[in-house]
Amino acid sequence: MSAASDYRQSLADALLSAGPDAPTLCEGWTTRDLAAHLVTREGRPDTGPGLVLPPLAGWTERVRREAAARPFADLVEQFRSGPPRLSPFRLPGVDAGANATEFLVHLEDVRRAQSGYRPEPLPAHRSAALWKLLARRGSVFYRHSPVGVVLVVPDGPRRQVRRGPVSVVLTGRPEELLLHAFGRTGHADVEVTGPPEAVAAFRGTRLGV
Repeated sequence: MSAASDYRQSLADALLSAGPDAPTLCEGWTTRDLAAHLVTREGRPDTGPGLVLPPLAGWTERVRREAAARPFADLVEQFRSGPPRLSPFRLPGVDAGANATEFLVHLEDVRRAQSGYRPEPLPAHRSAALWKLLARRGSVFYRHSPVGVVLVVPDGPRRQVRRGPVSVVLTGRPEELLLHAFGRTGHADVEVTGPPEAVAAFRGTRLGV
């Protein structure tokens, strides 16, 4: 099973386990809202531009709210079954390439919003794949940083993903660094170190894709 398929099933399980009204790390969204987002993202390509272009966000939100009115279990099972037949995400390689990180981040959005959850390290091969992604796309994730950024895995590799006159060092397991890069800074186990002025400047950085 691919990482995207594995995370899809785990995310569907987590949504059902939490129930429709549980909180998530997505600000303002319950698990029902997140499930509706996942379904419309794959099943309604016309809503995609509104995820990144503010003038079109109203249409995307309208379609998502309509989906959210459906029975929660139906939404989750539709998501679990994979992209609809005519969805762009059914094209070869698109699901694996576009969904693995999306689903992993949202899986943790559900899990880490629940009281008492304690994250466990990913299997080594999944962790290694995430590190390759971070090394390749870190410059995009941290493009708004006013200082340099170095990613470090404890007792493992390091990579400078953004250069600057001074740099901060972000240390954590790849899955924690990924969550940090996607803006879940308050829930990612990442240590930020460096010159005090660099750390202070970095704290306000807008993160994510």
